Amino acid sequence: MNLLWSSIGRLRILGFFEGISLLILLFIAMPLKYIWDMPGMVKYVGSVHGGLFVVFILYALIVSIDKSWSFWKITLPLFISSFVPFGTIYLDHKVLKHKK
Repeated sequence: MNLLWSSIGRLRILGFFEGISLLILLFIAMPLKYIWDMPGMVKYVGSVHGGLFVVFILYALIVSIDKSWSFWKITLPLFISSFVPFGTIYLDHKVLKHKK
């Protein structure tokens, strides 16, 4: 089944891109800024990541309400995962790919 056809599939894709943008920000853009004094990439990657973060949180809330997910079992871990490097990717692997 195509991931774009379901709300959970779209959430998984959005979580993947949000997670990758966080990793790029932390492991490429920030070292460029603070080690090599090249702050330009942080401005752009930070903006993209910030936008993806907001969209991910809002869409996770919408899907959680639509699917009647338990706040403590799924919704809260979704929100927390967006703050942790590799968090959204881990959550996708452990939780979201098994949801229908």
